[in-house]
Amino acid sequence: MAKIIKKGAAAAIPEQRFIELEISRWKRSPQRKAAIQGERYYRGQHDVLKRKRMAIGKGGELVELHNLPNNRVMDNQYAKMVNQKTNYLLGKPLTFDGKNETYTELLKNIFNRRFQRTFRNMGEDCFNGSIAWLYPYIEDDTLKISTFKSYEILPFWKNREHTEIDMAVRLYQVEVYEGINYRIAEKVEIYRDTGIEYYDLVNGSLVADSTKSNAQYLYTESKEGITSMNWGRIPLIAFKCNNSEIPLITKIKSLQDGINAILSDFQNNMQEDYRNTILIIKNFGGTDLSEFRHNLMVAGAVNVKSTQEAQGGVDALEINVNSENYKAILDIFKRALVSNAMGYDAADLRTSGSPNQMNIKSVLNDIDLDANSMETEFQAAFEDLLWFVNQFLAFTGQGDFLKEQVNVVFNRDTIISESEVITDIKNSVGILSDETLIAQHPYVTNVQEELERIQQQEQRNLEKATQSLNYPNAHTHGEDEDEES
Repeated sequence: MAKIIKKGAAAAIPEQRFIELEISRWKRSPQRKAAIQGERYYRGQHDVLKRKRMAIGKGGELVELHNLPNNRVMDNQYAKMVNQKTNYLLGKPLTFDGKNETYTELLKNIFNRRFQRTFRNMGEDCFNGSIAWLYPYIEDDTLKISTFKSYEILPFWKNREHTEIDMAVRLYQVEVYEGINYRIAEKVEIYRDTGIEYYDLVNGSLVADSTKSNAQYLYTESKEGITSMNWGRIPLIAFKCNNSEIPLITKIKSLQDGINAILSDFQNNMQEDYRNTILIIKNFGGTDLSEFRHNLMVAGAVNVKSTQEAQGGVDALEINVNSENYKAILDIFKRALVSNAMGYDAADLRTSGSPNQMNIKSVLNDIDLDANSMETEFQAAFEDLLWFVNQFLAFTGQGDFLKEQVNVVFNRDTIISESEVITDIKNSVGILSDETLIAQHPYVTNVQEELERIQQQEQRNLEKATQSLNYPNAHTHGEDEDEES
């Protein structure tokens, strides 16, 4: 559908102008603003930091109050949820299960620790912006993978399911120095099947970048010179945290703002000691209330007068701040935030004594369901990524693995009752294979390495047993020789 609209619009106006209009619309879109907002909240730049104390002034207009405490307290529960959910699914290294050991070893070399770090950080971007993008490219005969944030990429989808892209635009900012001064410039990269085009975005118009020339994706050097080629696909892979492409901040921003507001209000009220007591003034011997407040704070006393018509004096009406109310509301907000984020509260496990596996599964139910949905999206995206990996392996002469099947395993950093799991494994001996049981053991990180260690240990034990059996025979034979001599 998007492709049809794109072609129809491009037929009516030049394609470059169509892209300029789409960029302008996208920059103002709620989706991109939410992605930027998610990144901002994750880094601790919450709306509460710009909070003002307001009151109704003359004429019913709101005016800012500068003489009152205006604390801006932030409790970043949003960042906690992003880190929790990211580490739950992506905190442990990926593993690859396939019948072709040569292929799996090549995958381990490509998806090394450096990639694991990139992939985990991409998970944070995915929660903050709903979509994170991986960009595979070849540099120095090595396949490298970089990431683009959600608010940098404007995709033009081929289908309604948003699984294939017809074209993509990357918009990002750079600092351009002009002498000792610098300005922020907007750069645009257009990704097509045929390669990349480079532009500057100046007052909403695309101007060809004079510092770069349009390029293809792949290059090879030979005696004949440099040959440029293309993948045959646009090398941008979308990793989504959910099929609805909804960022986490959209679900819990109001609750996060509520937590910040409650904490800020509580601290403001604690600091407004002189406002916790309302003074009822009778026949103040001064001109206005500002003079009364000044005398009270500086001298600790005020002048009042009595007349035949009215008796002077100051009465106090105390207002107590009930901290329990704040605690109750804060607890409601935090629990609602965890529930809407589909995370878990570790306090639920700490307060249950020694939780069994059923209690743990109950606490982790929401985050498990969300991780299942995210893993489904990631598995599909990984198929696209493996296509580029296989093309690279074939391109560099390391083998043709295009038809090879491999299972990408996401090892979740979940909480378990280790004693119960180990007991269940012992009870399953003789029913399941050793490899299956070892794979489920909480102390094992690499099944094949553990199987090799067990085999080596059994071999050493066998050798020791053989030596112990042979030693008495050798000793007896020596005694017989002594007797004969």
